[in-house]
Amino acid sequence: MKPFAYERAADVAGAVAAVTASPGAAFLGGGTNLVDYLKIGTLRHDLLVDVTGLPLDRVEDLPDGGLRIGAGVRNSDLAAHPAVRERYPVLSQAVLAGASGQLRNLATTGGNLLQRTRCLYFQDVSKPCNKREPGTGCPARDGEHRDLAVLGWSDACVATYPGDMAVALAALDATVRVTGPAGDRVIPLEELHRLPGDEPQRDSTLAHGELITAVDLPPLPLARRSSYGKARDRASFAFALASVAAALEVRDGLVADLRLAFGSVAHKPWRAHHAEEALRGAPATPESYARALDAELEQARPLRDNGFKILLLRRMATAALDELAGGAA
Repeated sequence: MKPFAYERAADVAGAVAAVTASPGAAFLGGGTNLVDYLKIGTLRHDLLVDVTGLPLDRVEDLPDGGLRIGAGVRNSDLAAHPAVRERYPVLSQAVLAGASGQLRNLATTGGNLLQRTRCLYFQDVSKPCNKREPGTGCPARDGEHRDLAVLGWSDACVATYPGDMAVALAALDATVRVTGPAGDRVIPLEELHRLPGDEPQRDSTLAHGELITAVDLPPLPLARRSSYGKARDRASFAFALASVAAALEVRDGLVADLRLAFGSVAHKPWRAHHAEEALRGAPATPESYARALDAELEQARPLRDNGFKILLLRRMATAALDELAGGAA
């Protein structure tokens, strides 16, 4: 590991100022992703500013009936929180599906959101990688890509965002509160992460020095009937091949409203807007779900070895919606 300076922030303003002043600085939360990459040389930082001591570790009710999750809330605490389990079960399930208990005890909400989009080549410093070193190429396109993107990829990068929590938050219309050198702003969760385009080195839309302080969940009654499903090669210590976050409201046999998002199939959590639009007002049946998912997945561009993800997603999402509707298909 290369030497770096360490600073423990006393307040949000001081943390932002310290990172803003140094182009090679980064915020340090639980460090479960960042420290690994410092060790193997994938990332290098001159300064780490520890934000775990800041008063950002609470889950609070909002006046409108929503929920505010501080960026410092540990994943284990978030998954176990009674309000999250009761009002947003998809979020609790997604957090519990990620990593191990030990990592969840350390990982923070803000840090989890910003874990790197990556593939094997990003993590191997002996190989070229546009995400690690722009302009060097993307060997994954013709190499090992079974686990990688089928949606939204570009010639520059086919890596996938591996997280679970952010997929659930995308389905819940969450917003992210940020403080930075230019002041405060609120970002829709869907706009926090980005597709690779010709700048795959940029995972998020945050500017240097911007710190996530909280995530807000809107009051969303249909979220009480929601779920998260994850398909992976083994039961633990494995990222998803595909994941589905779903919430559904059915009235008189018709889909009144729904939310649907996919994980591990694109450079960012993928909100299935086409499927949602096709399903609102449609019969709440597996046939309707499948047709709507086909409309969504028309955008897919599978690579040589990952076309199976399209059928996997279709089956997972159909099953999730049918179960939420009370069906048995």
